[in-house]
Amino acid sequence: MDLPTLWFFIVGVLFVGYFVLDGFDFGVGMSLPFLGKDDISRRQLINTIGPVWDLNETWLIVAGACLFASFPEWYATLFSGFYLALLVILLALILRGVSFEYRHQRDSLRWKKGFDTMIVVGSALPALLWGVAVGNIVQGVPIDADMNFTGSFLTLLNPYGLWVGITTLLLFFVHGVYFIALKTDGQMQASAQRLARILAAPVVVFAAGTVLWTILIAAGRGAPLLWLTITCGVIAAVTLLASVAANWVRRDGWAFAAGAATIVFAVLALWTALFPYVMPSTTDPAYSLTIANASSTTYTLTIMSWAALVFLPLVLLYQGWTYWIFRKRVTRSHIEHAAGAH
Repeated sequence: MDLPTLWFFIVGVLFVGYFVLDGFDFGVGMSLPFLGKDDISRRQLINTIGPVWDLNETWLIVAGACLFASFPEWYATLFSGFYLALLVILLALILRGVSFEYRHQRDSLRWKKGFDTMIVVGSALPALLWGVAVGNIVQGVPIDADMNFTGSFLTLLNPYGLWVGITTLLLFFVHGVYFIALKTDGQMQASAQRLARILAAPVVVFAAGTVLWTILIAAGRGAPLLWLTITCGVIAAVTLLASVAANWVRRDGWAFAAGAATIVFAVLALWTALFPYVMPSTTDPAYSLTIANASSTTYTLTIMSWAALVFLPLVLLYQGWTYWIFRKRVTRSHIEHAAGAH
């Protein structure tokens, strides 16, 4: 495997990590209107991700930086063409982060409800638009001979892109609800398990549609890794059903793990369907960006490979240590005690 191909898959793995980790953050945020019946329960929900949400977002920064360094042509075309969608995602993430930090600064109910709304919007919009963006990358977009995106924001809102967007929104939502069930107890845990059961049917329908549609797109393009796309899609389907079954019998750890595996293999199915392109052109296949014509020099990729070999294990160790430190459940009694002390 040459270095550009290696870095194509490394970038894919980094986005997998981001979608798995920030995915359940989005799901927790989207659950506020459904599970946050009072201020105590909303604080309980937010506290499940309070120590880790900002650490999870660093995966996006690392993935974006590696994309810029390893595939500058891809980065330039993607960010110039998808700038409005990516700007909306950025603003939503900023609103969500500000809300986490400021909602508890006043006791005013109106103040808290305003920031809670921002958390919900700041979670749902990225969950939807990340799927729309990835779906369009896989399907292809209008690109001219100079590697410029010639469409508009409305170009991205096509049936396949929107279907993938709704799929990611639902997958992240149920992923976050599994996390809530794993991290809470009592009534909140039972409510999360019940909400996950309600979400099961639409998640399965949209996920199955995404897998089948993606396979058809890859087959129509003659994707060389079609067999791997199919394999990843099948595994994603099996793990999704396993998560539904585990939630049904109240095995929260297994449900969350299987849900995480679903996101991993779903993203890998999309990534392998894209190979060997990085952004196919619907204007003319000859204008498509490929791993070969969009990558950096061998020297740059070599330096990046050595840096990744040294620093990536350290990042993984630190993140694992963080999750171990904050592994305990967030109970309602603890929140009530803290509120009383305050």
